[in-house]
Amino acid sequence: MDIVDLFTGSGTASTLVFLSIVGILGVLIGKIQVAKIRLGIAGVLFSGLLIGHFGAQIDHNVLHFVKEFGLILFVFSIGLEVGPRFVSSLKSNGLTLNLLAAGIVFLGFGVALVLKLIFDIPTPVISGIVCGAVTNTPALGAVQQVISEQMAGSPQAAEVTGMGYALAYPFGIIGIILVMILLRKIFKLSVTTAQKDYKRQVAGIEGELVAVHITLQNKNLFGKRVIYLKDLTDTEFALSRINRGGQFIVATDEITLQENDVLYGVSSEEHFAALALKVGEIEQTKNLEITGKTGMRHVLITNKEVAGKTVKSLGISRRYPVNITRIYRTGSELMPTDYDTVEFGDTVRIVGERKALSEVARYLGNSVKDLSAPNVFPILLSILLGVIVGAIPLNFPGLPAPAKLGLAGGPLLIALILGHKGRIGKLDFYMTPSATHFIRELGIILFLATVGLSSGQHFIATLLSGGYVWMGYGALITFIPLAVIAVIAYFLKINYLTISGMLAGAMTDPPALEFANSLSPIQAQSTAYATVYPLVMFLRVLLAQIFVLALL
Repeated sequence: MDIVDLFTGSGTASTLVFLSIVGILGVLIGKIQVAKIRLGIAGVLFSGLLIGHFGAQIDHNVLHFVKEFGLILFVFSIGLEVGPRFVSSLKSNGLTLNLLAAGIVFLGFGVALVLKLIFDIPTPVISGIVCGAVTNTPALGAVQQVISEQMAGSPQAAEVTGMGYALAYPFGIIGIILVMILLRKIFKLSVTTAQKDYKRQVAGIEGELVAVHITLQNKNLFGKRVIYLKDLTDTEFALSRINRGGQFIVATDEITLQENDVLYGVSSEEHFAALALKVGEIEQTKNLEITGKTGMRHVLITNKEVAGKTVKSLGISRRYPVNITRIYRTGSELMPTDYDTVEFGDTVRIVGERKALSEVARYLGNSVKDLSAPNVFPILLSILLGVIVGAIPLNFPGLPAPAKLGLAGGPLLIALILGHKGRIGKLDFYMTPSATHFIRELGIILFLATVGLSSGQHFIATLLSGGYVWMGYGALITFIPLAVIAVIAYFLKINYLTISGMLAGAMTDPPALEFANSLSPIQAQSTAYATVYPLVMFLRVLLAQIFVLALL
C-alpha cells in the first residue's frame, strides 16, 4: 500500500488515518472560543461530519470496534474518577441536587415521547435527537447498540440515529447556557452575591486559603488539649504549629493549650470573626516562616494503603509530631477537615518536627516513580466485568425485549464500584488523575470521531431535506426540562452557581460547565456538576434503552 492508497482505500490503515485526521482537526476546532463558549471535545463530532461528508473511505467493521472501545474507555474513566465521591454526593444537599437532575432526565424523555406521538417521528430519529439534545454520548452508544440488535436494517437505522444526535447537539450546548443566562436575568440574580453566599456555606473546605495566626485568649480553652481545639474549629481552621514563649512547637493532639499561645495555621476570611470569638485575636501571617525545630514539606500521596482514607483515620497528628495543613488536588487547594479523604495522586502540605517529616513522607509514599507507574489492572477488569454485567438482561413490564446496561452502562457501573472501593484485599484500583484524564479524552475522541465519520456522508442532505425540523425538536427537549427544573431550584433557594453546575451536570456537558466556571472562580459549579454526574449518566444510559424498546 502506497501513501495515495491510505487516502483513497477503505482498509484498516485508511480508517485509522481518517480517524487521526478527524481527531486532530476536532481538537483544534474545539479550542476556538466565541463569546466565552467553546465546543471543546464536541469539535471532534463536527470535524468527523465534515470529513465524512467529503467521502472518506472507511472500513465499517473497524469503525464499529473503535466506537465501542472508545465508549468503554470514556465511561470507565468517568466511573473511576467520580466513584470515590459517589456515595457521599448523595448526602445532605447532594440528595436534593440529584433529585432535581433526575427530574431533568425524566422530563427530557417525557418531552421526547410527546413529540414522537404528536409528529410520528421514526424511533431511530427521535432516539438520536433525545441523546443529542442532552449531549450524552454514552446514551447514544447504548441506543445504537439496542437498534443494531432489535431493528431490521439496523446499520442504516443506527446511522440515522447518529445524524439525529449530531443535529440536536449544538443547541444541546447552547440551550444549557441560555437557561443559565435567562435564570440570572429574569430573577435578577447577582453572581457576586451567589459567590459570597457559597463561600459562607462551605468556606474552609474549598475556598481561598490564607495563612493566619491566632493568639489564644479564650479562657475556656486554657488547659484543653489540641485535639479539643481541632474538633471545635474543624471546618474553620487547620492548625499546624504553636509559638509558645518565642519558640515554635508542633501542635500534636496531646499538647495542652496555654494562655497567649500563638496558633499558626490556615483559614479563610469568612471564618475570621467566628475564630476570633472562639479562640482569640486573629491576624494574617504575611510571611510564612517555619523556623527552629519545625519544618514544612509537600508530599505526594502514592502509598495505596493510605489512599481513600480520611484525615482522621490516617491519624498523622496522633502518630507523629506533624499536621496536614493543605490538600492539593487537580488544581484545587483544600483545607483538610477530619472527614476529608486523601486520594492517590494528591499532594499534601505537612508541617511539624523536621526529623519527623521524612518519616511521614515515606509513610504517605512521596514517590514520583510510583505515581508514574501505570496501573492497567482496573481498565482490564472493568472491561471484563463491565461487558458481562452489561449483557445481563433487565426485564421491565411492557417492553418487547429486555433492556441491558450494555457497553456503556456495564463498564460505568463496574468503574463506579472500583472507584468507590479503591481496593479489595491486596488488589488496588487507583489510577493517577492524569492517567484517568488521558483515557477519558482518548475514549471520547475515538467515539465522537466514529459517529461523525459514519453519519457525515448523508448529513447535509438530511439537514436540507427536513433535518432542520429535527433541530427544533431537539431544542424543545433541551430547553423545557432545564427551564422547569432551574425555576424549581431557584424557589428552593439553591445557590445560583450551584444551580448552574447542576444544570451542566444533568446534561453531562463539559462545554456548559466551562461556561458556568467562567462566571466565578469558586468551586460551587464543579462540585454540583460532579455531585449529579454519576447518577445522571447511569439514568441516561438505562432510560435511553428503555425509551427505544418501548417504542419498537
